[in-house]
Amino acid sequence: MIGLARLSILATSALLAGCATSGTLDVSDPKAGFTAVAGRTTSVTGQQPVWIQSNAEAQATADKIRSLVRGKTIDADLAVKVALLNNKGLQAAYADIGTSAAELWQESLPVNPSFGIGVTGIDPVRVIESAVVTNIMSAITRRRRMAVADARFRQAQLVAAEATLRLAADTRRAWINAVASNEALGYLYKAQQTADAASELAKKLGETGAFPKTAQAREHVLYAELAGQSASARLEARNAREALNRAMGLWGADIDYKLPGSLSKLPARGADKRAIEAEALRNRVDLEIARLELEALAQSYGLTKATRYVSDVNLLAGVEVERETEEAEEEGTSPKTKTEVLPVIDLEFTIPIFDTGQARMRQSEMAYMRAANLLAERAVNIRSEARQAHNARQATYDIARHYRNSVVPLRTAIAEQATLTYNGMITNTFELLADTRARTDSLLQSVNAKRDFWLADAALATAVYGGGGVPAEAGGGEATPAAVSAGGGH
Repeated sequence: MIGLARLSILATSALLAGCATSGTLDVSDPKAGFTAVAGRTTSVTGQQPVWIQSNAEAQATADKIRSLVRGKTIDADLAVKVALLNNKGLQAAYADIGTSAAELWQESLPVNPSFGIGVTGIDPVRVIESAVVTNIMSAITRRRRMAVADARFRQAQLVAAEATLRLAADTRRAWINAVASNEALGYLYKAQQTADAASELAKKLGETGAFPKTAQAREHVLYAELAGQSASARLEARNAREALNRAMGLWGADIDYKLPGSLSKLPARGADKRAIEAEALRNRVDLEIARLELEALAQSYGLTKATRYVSDVNLLAGVEVERETEEAEEEGTSPKTKTEVLPVIDLEFTIPIFDTGQARMRQSEMAYMRAANLLAERAVNIRSEARQAHNARQATYDIARHYRNSVVPLRTAIAEQATLTYNGMITNTFELLADTRARTDSLLQSVNAKRDFWLADAALATAVYGGGGVPAEAGGGEATPAAVSAGGGH
Protein backbone atom coordinates (compact mmCIF):
# COMPACT_ATOMS: atom_id res chain seq x y z
CA MET A 1 0.00 0.00 0.00
CA ILE A 2 2.94 2.29 0.70
CA GLY A 3 4.14 1.82 -2.87
CA LEU A 4 0.72 2.75 -4.26
CA ALA A 5 0.69 5.90 -2.15
CA ARG A 6 4.07 6.93 -3.52
CA LEU A 7 2.94 6.33 -7.09
CA SER A 8 -0.15 8.40 -6.42
CA ILE A 9 2.12 11.27 -5.46
CA LEU A 10 4.11 10.76 -8.67
CA ALA A 11 0.92 10.87 -10.71
CA THR A 12 -0.09 14.12 -9.04
CA SER A 13 3.32 15.56 -9.80
CA ALA A 14 2.92 14.53 -13.43
CA LEU A 15 -0.39 16.34 -13.63
CA LEU A 16 1.06 19.50 -12.15
CA ALA A 17 3.99 19.27 -14.55
CA GLY A 18 1.53 19.91 -17.36
CA CYS A 19 2.03 23.61 -16.64
CA ALA A 20 5.82 23.28 -16.69
CA THR A 21 7.87 25.99 -18.30
CA SER A 22 11.22 26.05 -20.09
CA GLY A 23 13.09 28.84 -18.35
CA THR A 24 10.81 31.85 -18.32
CA LEU A 25 8.84 30.62 -21.34
CA ASP A 26 5.58 28.76 -20.95
CA VAL A 27 5.80 26.04 -23.58
CA SER A 28 2.13 25.19 -23.13
CA ASP A 29 1.28 28.58 -24.66
CA PRO A 30 -0.06 27.97 -28.23
CA LYS A 31 2.24 30.70 -29.56
CA ALA A 32 5.27 29.81 -27.47
CA GLY A 33 8.50 30.85 -29.14
CA PHE A 34 6.95 33.16 -31.75
CA THR A 35 7.89 36.34 -29.89
CA ALA A 36 11.57 35.52 -30.42
CA VAL A 37 10.96 34.92 -34.14
CA ALA A 38 9.08 38.21 -34.54
CA GLY A 39 11.74 40.13 -32.65
CA ARG A 40 14.54 38.60 -34.70
CA THR A 41 12.94 39.27 -38.10
CA THR A 42 11.19 42.60 -37.53
CA SER A 43 14.49 44.39 -36.98
CA VAL A 44 15.74 43.11 -40.36
CA THR A 45 12.64 43.25 -42.57
CA GLY A 46 10.98 46.25 -40.94
CA GLN A 47 7.68 44.34 -40.95
CA GLN A 48 5.85 42.47 -38.20
CA PRO A 49 5.07 38.80 -38.93
CA VAL A 50 1.84 37.24 -37.71
CA TRP A 51 1.10 33.68 -36.64
CA ILE A 52 -2.55 32.96 -37.46
CA GLN A 53 -4.19 30.25 -35.32
CA SER A 54 -7.92 30.96 -35.41
CA ASN A 55 -10.66 31.77 -37.88
CA ALA A 56 -11.13 35.20 -36.35
CA GLU A 57 -7.44 36.01 -36.85
CA ALA A 58 -7.57 34.66 -40.41
CA GLN A 59 -10.61 36.81 -41.25
CA ALA A 60 -9.06 39.92 -39.72
CA THR A 61 -5.86 39.33 -41.69
CA ALA A 62 -7.79 38.78 -44.94
CA ASP A 63 -9.65 42.08 -44.41
CA LYS A 64 -6.38 43.85 -43.76
CA ILE A 65 -4.76 42.38 -46.87
CA ARG A 66 -7.75 43.42 -48.95
CA SER A 67 -7.50 47.01 -47.76
CA LEU A 68 -3.77 47.07 -48.46
CA VAL A 69 -3.68 45.73 -52.02
CA ARG A 70 -6.91 46.21 -53.95
CA GLY A 71 -6.45 49.10 -56.37
CA LYS A 72 -3.37 50.29 -54.48
CA THR A 73 0.16 50.87 -55.77
CA ILE A 74 2.48 48.45 -53.99
CA ASP A 75 6.05 49.36 -53.16
CA ALA A 76 8.68 46.87 -52.03
CA ASP A 77 8.08 47.34 -48.29
CA LEU A 78 4.33 46.89 -48.67
CA ALA A 79 4.89 43.75 -50.75
CA VAL A 80 7.05 42.30 -47.96
CA LYS A 81 4.41 43.24 -45.38
CA VAL A 82 1.66 41.48 -47.33
CA ALA A 83 3.83 38.40 -47.82
CA LEU A 84 4.61 38.10 -44.11
CA LEU A 85 0.91 38.38 -43.32
CA ASN A 86 -0.54 36.22 -46.05
CA ASN A 87 1.92 33.55 -47.22
CA LYS A 88 0.60 30.12 -46.18
CA GLY A 89 3.96 28.40 -46.53
CA LEU A 90 5.31 30.74 -43.87
CA GLN A 91 2.39 29.86 -41.60
CA ALA A 92 3.33 26.19 -42.06
CA ALA A 93 6.88 27.01 -40.95
CA TYR A 94 5.47 28.70 -37.85
CA ALA A 95 3.47 25.55 -37.07
CA ASP A 96 6.77 23.71 -36.71
CA ILE A 97 7.53 25.96 -33.72
CA GLY A 98 4.35 24.75 -32.07
CA THR A 99 5.27 21.14 -32.77
CA SER A 100 8.70 21.60 -31.21
CA ALA A 101 7.19 23.38 -28.18
CA ALA A 102 4.77 20.50 -27.72
CA GLU A 103 7.68 18.03 -27.82
CA LEU A 104 9.48 20.03 -25.13
CA TRP A 105 6.29 20.16 -23.09
CA GLN A 106 5.92 16.39 -23.46
CA GLU A 107 9.50 15.77 -22.36
CA SER A 108 8.89 17.87 -19.24
CA LEU A 109 6.22 15.39 -18.17
CA PRO A 110 7.21 12.18 -16.36
CA VAL A 111 6.33 9.00 -18.21
CA ASN A 112 2.92 7.70 -17.24
CA PRO A 113 3.07 4.57 -15.05
CA SER A 114 1.34 1.46 -16.40
CA PHE A 115 -1.15 -0.49 -14.31
CA GLY A 116 -1.89 -4.20 -14.46
CA ILE A 117 -4.17 -6.61 -12.64
CA GLY A 118 -4.51 -10.36 -12.88
CA VAL A 119 -6.43 -13.20 -11.27
CA THR A 120 -5.00 -16.71 -10.93
CA GLY A 121 -6.27 -19.93 -9.37
CA ILE A 122 -9.75 -21.27 -8.87
CA ASP A 123 -11.92 -21.50 -5.83
CA PRO A 124 -11.35 -22.15 -3.03
CA VAL A 125 -7.85 -20.70 -3.68
CA ARG A 126 -7.70 -17.49 -5.69
CA VAL A 127 -4.88 -14.97 -6.02
CA ILE A 128 -5.40 -11.40 -7.21
CA GLU A 129 -2.28 -9.52 -8.30
CA SER A 130 -2.18 -5.80 -9.09
CA ALA A 131 0.88 -3.74 -9.90
CA VAL A 132 1.91 -0.28 -11.06
CA VAL A 133 5.05 -0.13 -13.20
CA THR A 134 7.08 3.03 -13.63
CA ASN A 135 10.26 3.57 -15.63
CA ILE A 136 13.05 4.73 -13.38
CA MET A 137 15.46 5.54 -16.25
CA SER A 138 12.92 7.93 -17.66
CA ALA A 139 12.94 9.88 -14.39
CA ILE A 140 16.74 9.77 -14.13
CA THR A 141 17.32 11.02 -17.70
CA ARG A 142 14.45 13.51 -17.71
CA ARG A 143 16.73 16.53 -17.34
CA ARG A 144 18.94 15.42 -20.25
CA ARG A 145 15.95 14.73 -22.47
CA MET A 146 14.54 18.15 -21.68
CA ALA A 147 17.89 19.74 -22.58
CA VAL A 148 17.80 18.02 -25.98
CA ALA A 149 14.20 19.08 -26.56
CA ASP A 150 14.98 22.62 -25.46
CA ALA A 151 17.83 22.86 -27.99
CA ARG A 152 15.50 21.53 -30.71
CA PHE A 153 12.87 24.08 -29.68
CA ARG A 154 15.33 26.98 -29.97
CA GLN A 155 16.49 25.53 -33.28
CA ALA A 156 12.89 25.48 -34.57
CA GLN A 157 12.55 29.16 -33.69
CA LEU A 158 15.64 30.01 -35.73
CA VAL A 159 14.44 27.89 -38.65
CA ALA A 160 11.17 29.83 -38.63
CA ALA A 161 13.10 33.09 -38.46
CA GLU A 162 15.17 32.01 -41.45
CA ALA A 163 12.01 31.12 -43.37
CA THR A 164 10.65 34.59 -42.60
CA LEU A 165 13.83 36.28 -43.82
CA ARG A 166 13.88 34.09 -46.93
CA LEU A 167 10.30 34.97 -47.82
CA ALA A 168 11.00 38.67 -47.29
CA ALA A 169 14.06 38.49 -49.56
CA ASP A 170 12.22 36.45 -52.21
CA THR A 171 9.32 38.93 -52.19
CA ARG A 172 11.63 41.91 -52.51
CA ARG A 173 13.43 40.25 -55.45
CA ALA A 174 10.12 39.38 -57.10
CA TRP A 175 8.97 42.99 -56.74
CA ILE A 176 12.23 44.29 -58.26
CA ASN A 177 11.93 41.93 -61.23
CA ALA A 178 8.26 42.81 -61.78
CA VAL A 179 8.85 46.58 -61.72
CA ALA A 180 11.99 46.33 -63.88
CA SER A 181 10.08 44.23 -66.42
CA ASN A 182 7.34 46.85 -66.60
CA GLU A 183 9.88 49.64 -67.02
CA ALA A 184 11.68 47.80 -69.83
CA LEU A 185 8.36 46.99 -71.49
CA GLY A 186 7.50 50.70 -71.51
CA TYR A 187 10.72 51.59 -73.34
CA LEU A 188 10.14 48.81 -75.87
CA TYR A 189 6.65 50.11 -76.60
CA LYS A 190 8.10 53.53 -77.37
CA ALA A 191 10.80 52.01 -79.59
CA GLN A 192 8.19 49.92 -81.37
CA GLN A 193 6.11 53.02 -82.11
CA THR A 194 9.19 54.69 -83.58
CA ALA A 195 10.00 51.63 -85.68
CA ASP A 196 6.39 51.46 -86.82
CA ALA A 197 6.58 55.05 -88.09
CA ALA A 198 9.88 54.32 -89.86
CA SER A 199 8.49 51.18 -91.44
CA GLU A 200 5.43 53.04 -92.72
CA LEU A 201 7.59 55.85 -94.07
CA ALA A 202 9.91 53.39 -95.81
CA LYS A 203 6.90 51.72 -97.40
CA LYS A 204 5.58 54.98 -98.80
CA LEU A 205 9.01 56.05 -100.05
CA GLY A 206 9.43 52.67 -101.66
CA GLU A 207 6.13 53.10 -103.50
CA THR A 208 7.49 56.32 -105.03
CA GLY A 209 10.74 54.63 -105.99
CA ALA A 210 12.82 56.94 -103.81
CA PHE A 211 13.88 54.21 -101.37
CA PRO A 212 15.66 50.99 -102.35
CA LYS A 213 14.11 47.66 -101.43
CA THR A 214 17.08 46.65 -99.25
CA ALA A 215 16.66 49.73 -97.07
CA GLN A 216 12.89 49.13 -96.92
CA ALA A 217 13.45 45.54 -95.76
CA ARG A 218 15.92 46.75 -93.11
CA GLU A 219 13.29 49.03 -91.57
CA HIS A 220 10.54 46.41 -91.83
CA VAL A 221 12.63 43.72 -90.14
CA LEU A 222 13.58 46.11 -87.35
CA TYR A 223 9.91 46.71 -86.63
CA ALA A 224 9.22 42.96 -86.72
CA GLU A 225 12.10 42.23 -84.35
CA LEU A 226 10.95 44.89 -81.93
CA ALA A 227 7.43 43.42 -82.03
CA GLY A 228 8.81 40.00 -81.08
CA GLN A 229 11.02 41.54 -78.40
CA SER A 230 8.02 43.39 -76.94
CA ALA A 231 5.97 40.20 -76.85
CA SER A 232 8.77 38.42 -74.96
CA ALA A 233 9.09 41.34 -72.55
CA ARG A 234 5.32 41.34 -72.00
CA LEU A 235 5.43 37.62 -71.12
CA GLU A 236 8.39 38.19 -68.82
CA ALA A 237 6.51 40.99 -67.06
CA ARG A 238 3.47 38.77 -66.54
CA ASN A 239 5.60 35.93 -65.18
CA ALA A 240 7.38 38.33 -62.84
CA ARG A 241 4.03 39.60 -61.57
CA GLU A 242 2.82 36.04 -60.97
CA ALA A 243 5.99 35.30 -58.99
CA LEU A 244 5.17 38.34 -56.86
CA ASN A 245 1.58 37.10 -56.44
CA ARG A 246 2.84 33.74 -55.20
CA ALA A 247 5.21 35.35 -52.72
CA MET A 248 2.42 37.55 -51.34
CA GLY A 249 -0.07 34.66 -51.36
CA LEU A 250 -2.63 36.64 -53.40
CA TRP A 251 -5.37 35.33 -55.67
CA GLY A 252 -8.76 36.34 -57.00
CA ALA A 253 -9.65 40.01 -56.79
CA ASP A 254 -6.69 40.69 -54.51
CA ILE A 255 -4.26 40.56 -57.45
CA ASP A 256 -5.86 43.76 -58.79
CA TYR A 257 -3.05 45.99 -57.57
CA LYS A 258 -0.68 48.38 -59.30
CA LEU A 259 3.10 48.57 -59.46
CA PRO A 260 5.30 51.66 -59.85
CA GLY A 261 6.40 52.51 -63.38
CA SER A 262 10.09 52.38 -62.55
CA LEU A 263 12.58 51.25 -59.93
CA SER A 264 13.88 53.60 -57.28
CA LYS A 265 16.84 55.79 -58.11
CA LEU A 266 20.33 54.70 -57.20
CA PRO A 267 21.54 55.77 -53.75
CA ALA A 268 24.05 58.57 -53.50
CA ARG A 269 26.86 56.23 -52.50
CA GLY A 270 27.65 52.54 -52.58
CA ALA A 271 27.84 50.34 -49.51
CA ASP A 272 30.85 50.76 -47.25
CA LYS A 273 31.19 47.49 -45.39
CA ARG A 274 34.64 47.17 -43.87
CA ALA A 275 33.80 44.22 -41.60
CA ILE A 276 31.25 42.42 -43.71
CA GLU A 277 32.49 38.94 -42.78
CA ALA A 278 32.35 39.57 -39.03
CA GLU A 279 28.89 41.10 -39.38
CA ALA A 280 27.65 38.06 -41.31
CA LEU A 281 29.13 35.62 -38.79
CA ARG A 282 27.48 37.59 -35.99
CA ASN A 283 24.01 37.75 -37.60
CA ARG A 284 23.50 34.75 -39.88
CA VAL A 285 20.56 32.69 -38.70
CA ASP A 286 21.67 29.51 -40.47
CA LEU A 287 24.98 29.57 -38.59
CA GLU A 288 23.10 29.73 -35.28
CA ILE A 289 20.96 26.82 -36.44
CA ALA A 290 24.10 24.78 -37.11
CA ARG A 291 25.46 25.70 -33.68
CA LEU A 292 22.24 24.58 -32.00
CA GLU A 293 22.35 21.35 -34.00
CA LEU A 294 25.78 20.72 -32.54
CA GLU A 295 24.51 21.54 -29.05
CA ALA A 296 21.54 19.19 -29.43
CA LEU A 297 23.79 16.38 -30.64
CA ALA A 298 26.14 16.98 -27.70
CA GLN A 299 23.18 16.65 -25.34
CA SER A 300 22.07 13.51 -27.18
CA TYR A 301 25.60 12.13 -26.91
CA GLY A 302 25.54 12.65 -23.15
CA LEU A 303 22.16 10.99 -22.93
CA THR A 304 23.41 7.99 -24.87
CA LYS A 305 26.50 7.80 -22.68
CA ALA A 306 24.36 7.86 -19.51
CA THR A 307 22.14 5.05 -20.75
CA ARG A 308 24.87 3.08 -22.49
CA TYR A 309 24.72 -0.04 -20.27
CA VAL A 310 21.26 0.19 -18.78
CA SER A 311 18.66 1.78 -20.96
CA ASP A 312 15.51 0.52 -19.28
CA VAL A 313 14.88 0.01 -15.54
CA ASN A 314 11.32 -0.54 -14.39
CA LEU A 315 10.06 -0.45 -10.82
CA LEU A 316 7.10 -2.71 -10.21
CA ALA A 317 5.05 -2.12 -7.04
CA GLY A 318 1.69 -3.49 -6.01
CA VAL A 319 -0.17 -5.93 -3.83
CA GLU A 320 -0.93 -9.62 -3.94
CA VAL A 321 -4.21 -10.72 -2.40
CA GLU A 322 -4.53 -14.46 -1.72
CA ARG A 323 -7.87 -15.84 -0.61
CA GLU A 324 -8.23 -19.45 0.57
CA THR A 325 -11.30 -21.27 1.91
CA GLU A 326 -10.55 -24.06 4.43
CA GLU A 327 -12.78 -27.08 4.88
CA ALA A 328 -14.91 -27.29 8.02
CA GLU A 329 -13.10 -29.14 10.82
CA GLU A 330 -16.33 -30.45 12.35
CA GLU A 331 -19.54 -31.47 10.76
CA GLY A 332 -22.21 -28.75 11.03
CA THR A 333 -19.73 -25.84 11.21
CA SER A 334 -19.08 -23.28 8.47
CA PRO A 335 -15.80 -23.36 6.50
CA LYS A 336 -13.26 -20.61 7.29
CA THR A 337 -12.02 -18.15 4.66
CA LYS A 338 -8.44 -16.92 4.99
CA THR A 339 -7.34 -13.77 3.18
CA GLU A 340 -3.70 -12.67 3.02
CA VAL A 341 -2.47 -9.37 1.54
CA LEU A 342 1.21 -9.06 0.68
CA PRO A 343 2.99 -6.03 -0.79
CA VAL A 344 4.95 -6.64 -3.99
CA ILE A 345 8.00 -4.65 -5.04
CA ASP A 346 10.07 -5.75 -7.98
CA LEU A 347 12.76 -4.33 -10.18
CA GLU A 348 13.18 -5.15 -13.86
CA PHE A 349 16.10 -4.20 -16.11
CA THR A 350 17.87 -5.42 -19.19
CA ILE A 351 21.18 -7.23 -18.74
CA PRO A 352 23.62 -5.80 -21.34
CA ILE A 353 25.21 -9.08 -22.43
CA PHE A 354 25.00 -8.66 -26.19
CA ASP A 355 24.41 -4.92 -26.56
CA THR A 356 26.79 -2.82 -24.47
CA GLY A 357 25.82 0.36 -26.27
CA GLN A 358 29.04 0.67 -28.29
CA ALA A 359 27.21 0.93 -31.60
CA ARG A 360 24.94 3.66 -30.26
CA MET A 361 27.96 5.51 -28.87
CA ARG A 362 29.75 5.32 -32.22
CA GLN A 363 26.62 6.52 -33.99
CA SER A 364 26.35 9.52 -31.66
CA GLU A 365 30.06 10.33 -32.07
CA MET A 366 29.82 10.24 -35.86
CA ALA A 367 26.71 12.43 -35.82
CA TYR A 368 28.52 14.95 -33.61
CA MET A 369 31.61 14.98 -35.84
CA ARG A 370 29.42 15.42 -38.91
CA ALA A 371 27.61 18.39 -37.38
CA ALA A 372 30.91 19.95 -36.25
CA ASN A 373 32.37 19.77 -39.76
CA LEU A 374 29.19 21.12 -41.31
CA LEU A 375 29.32 24.04 -38.87
CA ALA A 376 32.92 24.81 -39.89
CA GLU A 377 31.97 24.56 -43.57
CA ARG A 378 29.01 26.87 -43.02
CA ALA A 379 31.26 29.46 -41.42
CA VAL A 380 33.64 29.36 -44.39
CA ASN A 381 30.76 29.65 -46.86
CA ILE A 382 29.23 32.55 -44.97
CA ARG A 383 32.48 34.48 -45.12
CA SER A 384 32.69 33.83 -48.87
CA GLU A 385 29.04 34.69 -49.48
CA ALA A 386 29.41 37.97 -47.58
CA ARG A 387 32.46 38.98 -49.62
CA GLN A 388 30.77 37.92 -52.86
CA ALA A 389 27.57 39.83 -52.08
CA HIS A 390 29.51 42.95 -51.11
CA ASN A 391 31.62 42.81 -54.27
CA ALA A 392 28.53 42.25 -56.40
CA ARG A 393 26.76 45.25 -54.89
CA GLN A 394 29.78 47.48 -55.44
CA ALA A 395 30.23 46.30 -59.03
CA THR A 396 26.58 46.58 -60.02
CA TYR A 397 26.39 50.02 -58.40
CA ASP A 398 29.34 51.22 -60.49
CA ILE A 399 27.83 49.75 -63.68
CA ALA A 400 24.40 51.25 -63.06
CA ARG A 401 25.93 54.63 -62.20
CA HIS A 402 28.02 54.48 -65.40
CA TYR A 403 24.88 54.00 -67.49
CA ARG A 404 23.05 56.71 -65.55
CA ASN A 405 25.86 59.31 -65.67
CA SER A 406 27.59 58.55 -68.98
CA VAL A 407 25.85 56.30 -71.50
CA VAL A 408 22.25 57.52 -71.25
CA PRO A 409 23.14 61.27 -71.17
CA LEU A 410 25.39 60.85 -74.25
CA ARG A 411 22.70 58.94 -76.11
CA THR A 412 20.13 61.54 -75.13
CA ALA A 413 22.40 64.35 -76.33
CA ILE A 414 22.96 62.57 -79.65
CA ALA A 415 19.21 62.09 -80.12
CA GLU A 416 18.53 65.75 -79.31
CA GLN A 417 21.21 66.94 -81.73
CA ALA A 418 19.82 64.61 -84.39
CA THR A 419 16.41 66.22 -83.90
CA LEU A 420 17.91 69.69 -84.33
CA THR A 421 19.82 68.73 -87.49
CA TYR A 422 16.72 66.99 -88.80
CA ASN A 423 14.72 70.15 -88.32
CA GLY A 424 17.48 72.00 -90.17
CA MET A 425 17.19 69.58 -93.11
CA ILE A 426 20.76 68.33 -92.41
CA THR A 427 19.93 64.82 -91.19
CA ASN A 428 17.49 62.54 -92.92
CA THR A 429 14.60 60.74 -91.24
CA PHE A 430 16.26 57.34 -90.93
CA GLU A 431 19.40 58.69 -89.29
CA LEU A 432 17.14 60.36 -86.75
CA LEU A 433 15.30 57.09 -86.13
CA ALA A 434 18.57 55.17 -85.83
CA ASP A 435 19.76 57.55 -83.10
CA THR A 436 16.41 57.21 -81.31
CA ARG A 437 16.66 53.40 -81.39
CA ALA A 438 20.22 53.52 -80.03
CA ARG A 439 18.99 55.69 -77.14
CA THR A 440 16.24 53.17 -76.44
CA ASP A 441 18.78 50.33 -76.28
CA SER A 442 20.88 52.32 -73.84
CA LEU A 443 17.82 53.00 -71.69
CA LEU A 444 17.01 49.26 -71.61
CA GLN A 445 20.57 48.46 -70.57
CA SER A 446 20.33 51.16 -67.92
CA VAL A 447 17.12 49.58 -66.55
CA ASN A 448 18.78 46.16 -66.43
CA ALA A 449 21.81 47.62 -64.66
CA LYS A 450 19.60 49.34 -62.09
CA ARG A 451 17.66 46.10 -61.57
CA ASP A 452 20.89 44.14 -61.06
CA PHE A 453 22.02 46.66 -58.47
CA TRP A 454 18.82 46.40 -56.40
CA LEU A 455 18.94 42.60 -56.66
CA ALA A 456 22.53 42.67 -55.45
CA ASP A 457 21.47 45.00 -52.63
CA ALA A 458 18.83 42.46 -51.54
CA ALA A 459 21.40 39.66 -51.83
CA LEU A 460 23.76 41.56 -49.53
CA ALA A 461 21.07 41.66 -46.85
CA THR A 462 20.53 37.90 -47.08
CA ALA A 463 24.31 37.33 -46.98
CA VAL A 464 24.50 39.28 -43.70
CA TYR A 465 21.31 38.12 -41.97
CA GLY A 466 20.40 34.85 -43.71
CA GLY A 467 17.36 33.73 -45.58
CA GLY A 468 18.84 32.61 -48.88
CA GLY A 469 22.05 32.06 -50.80
CA VAL A 470 23.77 34.53 -53.02
CA PRO A 471 22.34 34.39 -56.57
CA ALA A 472 24.83 33.15 -59.16
CA GLU A 473 24.25 36.20 -61.34
CA ALA A 474 24.91 38.56 -58.48
CA GLY A 475 28.61 38.64 -59.14
CA GLY A 476 31.86 36.78 -59.01
CA GLY A 477 33.66 35.44 -56.00
CA GLU A 478 35.83 32.55 -55.06
CA ALA A 479 35.42 29.95 -52.36
CA THR A 480 38.12 29.42 -49.77
CA PRO A 481 38.86 25.72 -49.38
CA ALA A 482 40.60 25.97 -46.00
CA ALA A 483 38.59 25.40 -42.86
CA VAL A 484 38.46 28.23 -40.36
CA SER A 485 37.04 28.74 -36.97
CA ALA A 486 33.32 29.31 -36.66
CA GLY A 487 33.58 32.39 -34.49
CA GLY A 488 35.16 35.81 -34.87
CA GLY A 489 35.82 37.71 -38.02
CA HIS A 490 37.79 40.64 -39.24
